[in-house]
Order: sequence, then structure tokens, then C-alpha cells
Amino acid sequence: MAEFTPNGEVREPRLDGRDPAVRRLLLALIADARRDPERLAALIGASTDEVARLVEELERQRVIRGYKTLVDWERLGDERVVAFIDVSVSPQREVGFDQVAARIYRHPEVRAAHLVSGSHDLRVIVEAPTMREIAQFVSEKLAPIEHVTATNTHFLLKAYKEDGDILIDDAAVDERLPVTP
Repeated sequence: MAEFTPNGEVREPRLDGRDPAVRRLLLALIADARRDPERLAALIGASTDEVARLVEELERQRVIRGYKTLVDWERLGDERVVAFIDVSVSPQREVGFDQVAARIYRHPEVRAAHLVSGSHDLRVIVEAPTMREIAQFVSEKLAPIEHVTATNTHFLLKAYKEDGDILIDDAAVDERLPVTP
């Protein structure tokens, strides 16, 4: 039976996230988004045409939202400052935190913005060339936003792992189990 959108248009069926082929394809792309369709087909046990169709469908349905290159800017001598800013917000009637979050995440300094549980409402990740620029962002752009009631800034001192990638070269190999019985 066909599903319909609120506009009365036929809603296309979504891919099933429980489908093992879809799961294997997504995990293979997460591990290395540069893999070609032939390699992906071999990894997930499907035809190249099936992989191309699945990738196209996942992109069209915005399950795959883009592809990224991870860059270690420090290796190029381009140091950047990253801050985690906890933001307290008084929620607005009818829209909650969404409108305030939108005003925040539209700034180019903002790498991520999340609604979180705990003593603050939003966790915002900001990146800039200097601490001074982050301080200016907080004092001149973030704090004055209507409904922002408090901010608490934490500066990143060292990153060990990000997006699943270990970022330090000299990490000792530890053969122990992460949790012992």
C-alpha cells in the first residue's frame, strides 16, 4: 500500500536500515569513503550495479549526507583552537530549543551543535585560529542571543581519537581487554 506525504504526493519507500547489505555498505563507507564500487561490492557480497544503486538511493534519501576528508592541520603547522561551549537556554513556546540552536549553528565558527541532557541544554563545538577569537565569538555572538541564559567554555587541550580515528602516532599497543571480567 502506498504512503502519502502531507501534500498528497506518493512517499517513496525508505531503505530498510536492518537490511544486512545496507548495513555492511554503510560500515564499509564509514571505514573508507574512497572505496570504489567494485571493492565495496566484494566487501559486502553484492554486484557492482547493486552497490551503485544502493549508494545512489542512500544519497538521495539523505542517509548518506556527504563524504569527508579528515585533515591533521597541526602536521601542516596550522594550529587551531577548539572549544566545547555548554549553553543554557530558556526554551521558547512551541519550538523549544530549535530556534536558538539554529541561530547558533549558522555561525561559521560552529563545527557542531547538539541538544544534550545535564546541567546545560546545548553543547556547541567551535573552532577558530586563536582563543581570543573564540572569546569574541562567545561574548559578541553567542551570549547576546535572545534566550541564551549562560555559557560555560571548555578548551580542547589534546585530541586522542575523533570520528573513530586514533590521532596519535605513538600510541602503545595494549593487548589487554578494554574491560576485564
